[in-house]
Order: sequence, then C-alpha cells, then structure tokens
Amino acid sequence: MDFQQLADVAEKWCSSTPFELIAAEESERRMDFYADPGVSFYVLCPDNGCGDSFHVWSESEDCLPFLQLAQDYISSCGKKTLHEVLEKVFKSFRSGQLLLHCPMDPWTMSKADCQSPAALR
Repeated sequence: MDFQQLADVAEKWCSSTPFELIAAEESERRMDFYADPGVSFYVLCPDNGCGDSFHVWSESEDCLPFLQLAQDYISSCGKKTLHEVLEKVFKSFRSGQLLLHCPMDPWTMSKADCQSPAALR
C-alpha cells in the first residue's frame, strides 16, 4: 500500500475518533495525530503498508506508557494493518483515561461524542 493510501486510511479512522491527522510526511513515512487535551502520537509506516514494522511513539512523556501497549501489540505475532494499529492506540489511550470524555463503544462514537475537559467547564 502506498503512503497516500495509508494516509486515506488514517483520515477515515480519524473521522470516527477524537484524533486528527495533523501531519503526513511521505518522505519519512510518518503520520502525526493529536486529540484534546494534549494527547499526541505518531506512526512510522513500513514501505509495504502492513506487517510488524509499524512503530508508534510520542514526544509527550505522558503518552508514552499508553503507547507501549500498542507497540507490544504491533510486535506480537501476525501482520497488522494501519487501521488495527490505530485502533489499538485509541483503546490504549481510552482505557488509560487520557481521553476522558469518550464513550467506551468505538462503533457508536463520533467526534461529537468526545469533549475535552475544557469544553465541559
């Protein structure tokens, strides 16, 4: 899968989560994601678009422990798609309550269902 196709998958995934794709750098095969309040991470994509060589990371020390769960999942047996990796990241952040105001059922959730703590004050 070429990088533009991966970016399209990421954009579609973002439409059903509180995350936004804020940067997609084809030369580095890197996609950066952000959600309020200050939850950010990036994904490095392999050249072939799937497999165990995706890598997730964050510049935010608060986010790193939650990304470890996703990275362990990526490293486990079997090939992973970008969508599967992004879902694991989302579930890791949600279970860690960094995304405090999101319903637990991702199949019924929309961006309107998720509010930042600042919006609730």
